Amino acid sequence: MHFSDLGIAPTILRALETAGYTSPTGVQAEAIPAAIAGRDLLVSAQTGSGKTAAFLLPALTKLSERSTGKGQGPRVLVLCPTRELAQQVEKNALEYGKDLRWLKTACLVGGASFGFQTRALSRPIDLIVATPGRLMDHMRSGRIDFSRLEMLVLDEADRMLDMGFIEDIETIVKATPAERQTVLFSATLDGTVGRMAEKMTREPLRIEIARSETSGGTIEEHLLYADDLNHKHRLLDHILKESGFDQCVIFSATKSYSEELADKLSDQGYSAACLHGDMPQSWRNRTLNDLRRGRIKILVATDVAARGIDVPTITHVVNFDLPKQAEDYVHRIGRTGRAGRDGTAITLAESKESHKVRRIEQYLKRSITEGVIEGMEPTRRPSKGGPRRGGNGKPGGYGNQRRPGSGGGNSRGGYQGNRGPRSNERSAPRSTSSQ
Repeated sequence: MHFSDLGIAPTILRALETAGYTSPTGVQAEAIPAAIAGRDLLVSAQTGSGKTAAFLLPALTKLSERSTGKGQGPRVLVLCPTRELAQQVEKNALEYGKDLRWLKTACLVGGASFGFQTRALSRPIDLIVATPGRLMDHMRSGRIDFSRLEMLVLDEADRMLDMGFIEDIETIVKATPAERQTVLFSATLDGTVGRMAEKMTREPLRIEIARSETSGGTIEEHLLYADDLNHKHRLLDHILKESGFDQCVIFSATKSYSEELADKLSDQGYSAACLHGDMPQSWRNRTLNDLRRGRIKILVATDVAARGIDVPTITHVVNFDLPKQAEDYVHRIGRTGRAGRDGTAITLAESKESHKVRRIEQYLKRSITEGVIEGMEPTRRPSKGGPRRGGNGKPGGYGNQRRPGSGGGNSRGGYQGNRGPRSNERSAPRSTSSQ
């Protein structure tokens, strides 16, 4: 199947062809024709499945035809949980819609200039991408006119609810026209998300994409147990020296420790920086731009970065601390193995945290291959037996656990001799994501 088979406007197709995209992912193949037909959608899809394009391409196809409605408010509104994700979605919209010369967009997120956003809203606008909190600020000031809104998109609805945005979302939805089209994307459609979706949609088409259908390169996953924090640091030092990484994202549980670890790595001679939610937005933007340009080789981040970074040259992800939520593990490791390339994800866990590892494995419905580094084996055992040896079972073997559905290819045992990205080939537009 090709994008030309999905009913996308020719002007959008030209931009996709120029960017090198040819074949849609599973979620795109199912969601795009239905959205173009005007159906309300409830879509369950994982990170890396191409969900951003699954709602942007129908939205831009809608915008390819001039509006006859009066007013200057947005025709499409996309709500995202975080600043970084919102900015990435707007960037994708401008890429896919580059031949729509009249296309006007605005990104309304916290930490950015109110004045700049106010000026953007003072003229007719086609698409707004926003975080709920900042959008509410503009609504209270009377700057948002939803009278001609045609399409409402909630991206990563489950994450927005986790972050406490449910009241803001309900207020925003009530302010939009009842006849609008509503498209909701979420990792799960159960519980609170499902109840909220029932209230805001009309006879929605439900699309659930199995985890095994995600596309992209192979992500090798490894689990290393450590005795304590010092042991973790020794493991991390070995990984960075021996892995041959191009760029690496290291996830820390706290903002303060992300700064401390980034400073320590800088002192060791690495080009390292940190990223967390307390940083001014201008700093966050500059850090991400430096990462994309290759000026930063190691980014130490809290989960604010788990859903907003799309840098194909990130070859390694290291979970220095385990995520608080099991689902965040998927979003973290999804920062590598992008655009059809291969990647490596390494999780460090203290032996006393084995119950947290089991929660992640229960969420994944599979185990993460455990391994050891020769000479750095843990002396304390997890509560249920010691680490299972990966690969050939010899000390230093890492095992080669691939992400389900990530395709075949040769596995790479250990970190020595690991290759970087194999190819620059691109297939379908990929989604991105953060805290």
